[in-house]
Amino acid sequence: MSHDHTLGFARHDHGSCQRQAMAAAEATCAARGAQLTPVRRRALEILLEAHRAMGAYDVLARLDADGFGDKPPLAYRALGFLVDQGLAHRIERLNAYVACAHPGAAHDPAFMICRACRKVAEAEAQPRATLAVSAAETGFHIEQTVIEAQGLCPDCQARGVA
Repeated sequence: MSHDHTLGFARHDHGSCQRQAMAAAEATCAARGAQLTPVRRRALEILLEAHRAMGAYDVLARLDADGFGDKPPLAYRALGFLVDQGLAHRIERLNAYVACAHPGAAHDPAFMICRACRKVAEAEAQPRATLAVSAAETGFHIEQTVIEAQGLCPDCQARGVA
C-alpha cells in the first residue's frame, strides 16, 4: 500500500487501495496465526470503503444489513480484533474507528480529522523524538504515541465549509 501520508484526502484509485489493504490484512493475520473470520473481514471492508471514521454502531448497522446480526458485542469484538492486530485504529476524539493506512507495520500514528465530513488521513507521528527526550528527563517510558489533529480537509475547504 502507498505510504502517501495524506492518502485519506488525496485523490487515488480507491478500489486498488482497498484490495491492497485487504491483502496486507490477510498477510498480517496469517503471519501471526490470527483468524480473519468473515465478520472481522467484513468489518475491515466496511472501514475501508471510505477514509472516514465510523462509530461501532455504524459498523454494526452495516454488519446487520449484510446478515451478520445486530448485537453490539459483534461489532465491538470485530473492531477490537482489528485494533489489536494493527489493522484499524480507534480515534478517541470521535469515539470511532478507521482502517490503518499501514497495516501490520509498527508505527505511531498521527490523525488529521476533518471536523465537517469526518474523513481521516493517517500520517507518521513526527514529534515522538522530542517527546522521548522530555520523557527520558522525567523517567517516563513511552509505549505508544497517538496524535489527533482536527481541522478541515481540502474538499471541505473548497466547498467553503466554515
